[in-house]
Amino acid sequence: MARKKSRHDEKTAAQFKALGRTLPFTGPEAIDISCLEVFDYQFPGRDIDIITTTEEFTSVCPFSGLPDFGRLTITYTPDRKCVELRSLKYYLMSYRNVGMFYEHVANRILEDLTGLLDPRRMTVECRFTTRGGLQTTVRAEYRQ
Repeated sequence: MARKKSRHDEKTAAQFKALGRTLPFTGPEAIDISCLEVFDYQFPGRDIDIITTTEEFTSVCPFSGLPDFGRLTITYTPDRKCVELRSLKYYLMSYRNVGMFYEHVANRILEDLTGLLDPRRMTVECRFTTRGGLQTTVRAEYRQ
């Protein structure tokens, strides 16, 4: 499904065009959810927490076109399915050239993973590196 362009998208495109450049990033349609794979959790009914962290998460600021770097932590309690880690790495790599605000990144990852896994609960925390003296952490949560 094609994403509708916002006024902000058009403003950003106009700014880059005025500089004689094309947009240095893609939209959320480039996020590759199809690479995600799951496996069955063999102990349904037994709560465990799975905590996956990467220091290598990158996306792009849709306002400036500059890269955003951050620490991403996904914590979830599986119900019947777990995400396969190699596939999760490829999924997260698909954000590398995507222009999205921090708040939307956390919620998009949460939506994609909860839709795939239907966990008992999940938290996605994105702790982005300091920019302009401000360090931002976004936490999105889901409970079954």
